[in-house]
Amino acid sequence: QLQLVESGGGLVQPGGSLRLSCAAPGSTLNYYNIGWFRQAPGKEREGVSCISSSGSFTNYLDSVKGRFTVSRDNAKNTVYLQMNNLKSEYTTVYYCAAGGNGVCSGYVLRNIGSWGQGTQVAVSS
Repeated sequence: QLQLVESGGGLVQPGGSLRLSCAAPGSTLNYYNIGWFRQAPGKEREGVSCISSSGSFTNYLDSVKGRFTVSRDNAKNTVYLQMNNLKSEYTTVYYCAAGGNGVCSGYVLRNIGSWGQGTQVAVSS
């Protein structure tokens, strides 16, 4: 099973930026569509963004459009989520996901087979 590892979370002030990374040590992400999700305590996990294996398709949750940019560097076997102009309501745990038959249904990855452990993002002054 694909092991996913997120990194890059942390504490940032409102209006600040973070770049999250998703990697798969010992494996390649290059053939997978990748989804980013977030889950606040007591709430369902929601899709944030999806990127195709080639990077030619990307899509975003409406509320993050213009703030978040998903990209990938297949040479580095890493997918990124650049988050700019962060707001306090973005404080939560962010996850990346993949699946052998994963497809981007808009901004949501379907048919997920693997999840990362999550990385905490905290936006606070």
